[in-house]
Amino acid sequence: MQNQPAYPLKAVENALVTLKFLQERGDVRVADVAEHLGVARSTAHRVLAMLVFHGFAIQDARRVYRPGPALSPLGGQTGVTPPDLAITAHPHLRELNREVGETVHLMALQGNGVRFVDGVEGPQALHVGSRIGMLLPAHATSGGKALLAELPDEELRALYPKGVSRGAAAIGDLATLRRELDGVRRRGYAVNSEESERGVRAVGACVRDGAGRAVAAAAVAVPSVRWPKRRLAELATPLLASVTRISAALAG
Repeated sequence: MQNQPAYPLKAVENALVTLKFLQERGDVRVADVAEHLGVARSTAHRVLAMLVFHGFAIQDARRVYRPGPALSPLGGQTGVTPPDLAITAHPHLRELNREVGETVHLMALQGNGVRFVDGVEGPQALHVGSRIGMLLPAHATSGGKALLAELPDEELRALYPKGVSRGAAAIGDLATLRRELDGVRRRGYAVNSEESERGVRAVGACVRDGAGRAVAAAAVAVPSVRWPKRRLAELATPLLASVTRISAALAG
């Protein structure tokens, strides 16, 4: 074993030790890292948040960290969903698609973004296209907001160590995001009104596993010209019924 450098940088050392620990374990929680490093949970949060920010780790809706896409030998993207989620959810997504006549998406939290893992496009000539494989900012999407609303404030702050980037979204700071997520928890679903893309609105809600933990989100995405903001609540009822069916199927 090589000798330890004479002047180690503690923050760098913590990050590298955590990275090695993550690779060895495959998945870790904040408490695991805090114990492994012998540091406070707040310090472990900061280390993991930085790994997420640079793509070396991802965090799912169950608050578990896993190796991120930067660690893939092919530079690929690491999924965060249970392996049978897309297969289980797909027939229910198709049913929802037929019911509302619009595009539906399935997505999972990946750091402070959401990865689109499945979807069914709407049948009309003017419809929102598939987003499968795309990673978008969680705070700018309906499904992402639904998943962020499940997190305790400490973990939410850890996902945004440099604050919330405005981009195209109306949400431009953490305080505004917290207020938005309060509304999501009250309603039981989230709304995106042209925040991820101009001309697109959506409603999203969580899919849960047998323990009631949010593991993904489903969303109905619609063209703004066909669905003014005041009508989005009409999509909530069929969406919530669909995520309930998907959750029941996962609990199996």
